[in-house]
Amino acid sequence: MKVAYFSMEIGLTENIPTYSGGLGILAGDHIKSAADLNIPLVAITLLYKRGYFIQNINPFGQQEEMYPYFDPRAFMEPLPLKVRVRLEGRDVQIGVWKHNVRGAGNGEGNSRVSVYFLDTDLPDNAPADRLITQYLYGGDQHTRISQEAVLGIGGYLAMKRLEPNITTYHMNEGHAVFLTLAMLKDFNGEGEQVKSRCIFTTHTPVPAGHDKFDYDLARKVIGDYLPANIKSLAGEDLLNTTVLALNCSRAANGVSQLHGEISRLMFPGYNIGHITNGVHHLSWTGPEFKKLYDKYIPTWRNDPQQLADISQIPDSEIVAAKKGAKKRLISYINSLSDAGFTDERLTICFARRAAAYKRATLILSDLEFLFNLSYDRVQFVFAGKAHPQDEAGKELIKQIVNTGKQYENQLRLVFVPNYNIWVASLMTAGADVWLNTPRRPREASGTSGMKVCFNGGVNMSVLDGWWREACKNRVNGWAIGDDEDQDDEEAASDLYQDLEDMVTTYYANPRKWLSVMRHSICDITPYFNTHRMVLEYYRNYYR
Repeated sequence: MKVAYFSMEIGLTENIPTYSGGLGILAGDHIKSAADLNIPLVAITLLYKRGYFIQNINPFGQQEEMYPYFDPRAFMEPLPLKVRVRLEGRDVQIGVWKHNVRGAGNGEGNSRVSVYFLDTDLPDNAPADRLITQYLYGGDQHTRISQEAVLGIGGYLAMKRLEPNITTYHMNEGHAVFLTLAMLKDFNGEGEQVKSRCIFTTHTPVPAGHDKFDYDLARKVIGDYLPANIKSLAGEDLLNTTVLALNCSRAANGVSQLHGEISRLMFPGYNIGHITNGVHHLSWTGPEFKKLYDKYIPTWRNDPQQLADISQIPDSEIVAAKKGAKKRLISYINSLSDAGFTDERLTICFARRAAAYKRATLILSDLEFLFNLSYDRVQFVFAGKAHPQDEAGKELIKQIVNTGKQYENQLRLVFVPNYNIWVASLMTAGADVWLNTPRRPREASGTSGMKVCFNGGVNMSVLDGWWREACKNRVNGWAIGDDEDQDDEEAASDLYQDLEDMVTTYYANPRKWLSVMRHSICDITPYFNTHRMVLEYYRNYYR
């Protein structure tokens, strides 16, 4: 058995800018756990030399995007291999770079996963073709279908040469589905041969999130790979990458229990299961709690399920570890601004892609209530990027930044620019509370709240995605509202009720707060990790 894991983005470290957010971070964590567990897996993505973007916030609260050039030579090696993909009637050359992810321990004998990065920025290519892999999520439909062709078709051709023993092709979202078209050519249109080799994970709970291409565009760009029966495989009106992936896979899954249910409603007639996402515990546990777990539960590194029993860890040491992680975050925030944050106050963090459905400004719905509740007691940290073409998302950021400035005497609120893996590690380790307010069921899973639990933080979230499975309300965190649909006004009302209870608990009942912290660790971390997740893929789908 050997698995080829295809993903449009992969986030391994903040130094390799081949990710934008949740999908990429999940892919990176998947790869790291596969290396730790010695799962025979390789990964394929694109090499974005201009990355996603570096975010700056100007004095008016507006997001500005910068695209510095990324030189991959410090992090990966170029391979003496090129493959060709036929796009728009011409051959596009694709180079391949390799980066190894070593398993836990980092010794010479440890397992590793090879990650292959595909690159069209080659002198042999026309200028337009060299730009195909320059920017992540930075182009129009023509750029997107070209990138997906390079990933799927180019990646498949590269794996035939580099990793000839692949038995399973795992498509992480529909971006990689064109690999099935290359396979259909190889197997003379025998769909069952393709289907027996492919599995598919969907991450998108709304129709608009699934890539669809006009057939005229598809014929123009990848016409050489389209089979005669493409409409029966991918949809009559538009080429739907998710439908194509479902029709060409032996197994498919959503990324949480609720998302599996939603996916089956969206695509009736298909057998779609679910494997709930997790996080790589060794990457997202901060140094304070790593030291604590190493002292009392030394087997946790290889087996995070051991964190189910933390009874032997003294209360005082949990409190001290949390305070140390919080001090690191506060120190960074105060170095960026003159906000005057302190580790004595309850610290609530919200870090998400700035998209309307995530409702970053829901907590600002009633400022007078917020002022009265939080004055001299609560401090808020926001972070997140808006897609460069998402003006509504940029307005959300502007509103948050300007609210913090306008009411700086009544509300302690900062926006941390350029949210990336390093900033996320700092925030998830230092947060007392991780806030999440999406419109249900728009969040397929989410994972950032899981990272907080490994660091003794607690979640306050709408019952969407993974939190619907994990939450024991006011035992291991707080549930905003219930499972019924709510409008924004009702959700804000529930949010404020929970916030009032949370603030009261933190200051008036520290023993109860410590109990919630303990339950956040021992109820959640043993299950919501990528070691468990990858083993589920291995047992249920890979073998």
